[in-house]
Amino acid sequence: QVQLVESGGGLVQPGGSLRLSCAASGRLSVIYTMGWYRQAPGKQRDLVATITRRGNTNYADSVKGRFAISRDNEKNTVYLQMNSLKPEDTAVYYCNADLETPYGRRPDYWGQGTQVTVSS
Repeated sequence: QVQLVESGGGLVQPGGSLRLSCAASGRLSVIYTMGWYRQAPGKQRDLVATITRRGNTNYADSVKGRFAISRDNEKNTVYLQMNSLKPEDTAVYYCNADLETPYGRRPDYWGQGTQVTVSS
């Protein structure tokens, strides 16, 4: 079974930084686009950033210039470097992947989420 496991969340003060990681494991062939999404209480899950296998990126307007998504294809891992964090960044952050397994395409596969809290 394929797993996406997020790590790196926690409590940070406004203006601080965190780096999230998401490692894919299990029986998979190819990971296409990967991304980070976030969901605050009472709100829908929103796009934060995506990155294609070749490194093309897309960011939500709210995080442009502050967050950076990257990936290591050899490690099947995607990262989210978050700088200049604001209280409104507080949410559960979810890793997402479009992946190919020996048993078929899984175009929208999710991790379990990691909590990011920005507060003084």
